Amino acid sequence: MSQTTIATRDGTTTTLTEETVEAFHQSLRGPLLSPTDEGFEEATRIWNGMIEKTPALVVRPTGTADVVAAVNFARDHGLLLSVKGGGHNIAGTALADGGLTIDMSRLRGVLVDPEERIATAQAGCLLGDLDRETQLHGLATPCGFVSETGLAGLTLGGGFGYLTRRFGWAVDNLLEVEIVTADGRVRQPSREENPDLFWAIRGAGHNFGVVTSFTYRLHEVGPTIYGGLIAWPFDRANEVLEAYRELTAEAPRELAVFLILLRAPPVPFVPEEAVGELACAMTVCYSGDPDDAEAALEPIRALDDPVMDLLGERPYVQQQSYLDATEPKGDHYYWKTEFAAELSDDLLSTARELAAENPIPDGQIVFAHIGGALNEHSDDDGAVNNRDARFAYGAAGRWAPDDPEGDAYREWVRDAWEELRPYSTGGNYINFQTVDESEERIWATYGDNFARLVEVKEKYDPENVFRVNRNIQPE
Repeated sequence: MSQTTIATRDGTTTTLTEETVEAFHQSLRGPLLSPTDEGFEEATRIWNGMIEKTPALVVRPTGTADVVAAVNFARDHGLLLSVKGGGHNIAGTALADGGLTIDMSRLRGVLVDPEERIATAQAGCLLGDLDRETQLHGLATPCGFVSETGLAGLTLGGGFGYLTRRFGWAVDNLLEVEIVTADGRVRQPSREENPDLFWAIRGAGHNFGVVTSFTYRLHEVGPTIYGGLIAWPFDRANEVLEAYRELTAEAPRELAVFLILLRAPPVPFVPEEAVGELACAMTVCYSGDPDDAEAALEPIRALDDPVMDLLGERPYVQQQSYLDATEPKGDHYYWKTEFAAELSDDLLSTARELAAENPIPDGQIVFAHIGGALNEHSDDDGAVNNRDARFAYGAAGRWAPDDPEGDAYREWVRDAWEELRPYSTGGNYINFQTVDESEERIWATYGDNFARLVEVKEKYDPENVFRVNRNIQPE
């Protein structure tokens, strides 16, 4: 490699000599890539095509030792540093523009102990990797609902999915991590060891180092569940919204139902005659006793004459990938979301009106029912906060990279969010925050836990080495 101009943490650039870069390269087992190298494009390709960032260098570790070398190199040279797991973060925090990115995607091992009901997964794993291995034993942990999502990013921001009502946030099921902190030390925080760091990792973990592996508590789930998708014409929105409110108020925790107001997309499971038509859809996952499934779904079945009914028994791993086709890699994504404690009349009517006028062909108004186990923890059990949340909701936009209406679509999502925001609990989900979020939104995410997060940041990363994220700045 020749000399390299690279971004620094203070917002300037520095030039690394060829000898310096080569010495760094020789300290690694995995490759060190520059923009002209084969494999660079793959290492820097992320899900949200709206993000345009190009690192100067990318490390692709083969193990923890490479991560230590990369962190030490970035710290000692004052370089802008980012960490890429699955690259699925909507704000594009996986890439350090002009800086050094650690791409963890080669580290995808999963080790399951079915007797102890725990699994340890490396930081490059996608949700599908973890589900595939744990489901061999009829076990699972609550981690998302799109199989291509990176396990690390989802977990470090809290993490919710179809199993959250039963078992809480992903971080409520986290037992231990291995992390390389800014000083280059390898630590294994848990509730017993480095408990302050473990507390902070559970919700704001992007700020405190490079997590190389996660150990989760597992639960009996599947391998077969009852779920899928069902939808009704939009002219029945009032009826469907009221039924959804009643259903979510009484549903057993084994039942998770997400409500989506959208134009039916051209994906394999949507009938051709329904494509492009406004609809009220529910994605359903019942993970309890199969004999009780029909009783649990009776309120949904009472909404007869659906335009589409794809509910039935299916493998849990299939349920976890059911929505993958609706989030193709490379499209532009822009979301604005909140948490709600209840579905008021005004919130539901506002959602219905926004869905009816939504100009984005692939735009959605979404409600995810997550209330249950997470509400039983104290507000300071992990940094994740938002323990009063029973629904995550908001406006979501998706469009092709060459769509000339992109700016208008983004503006519509922002305006829709302003109309939906008054019904919020005041918090929001850090993993859904877009690239243009204010510092105030980050503070609001953590509520009363924010001041404690600053203290932990000052202890473990006083120079803010890890800042390409939803940043908690040391004082």
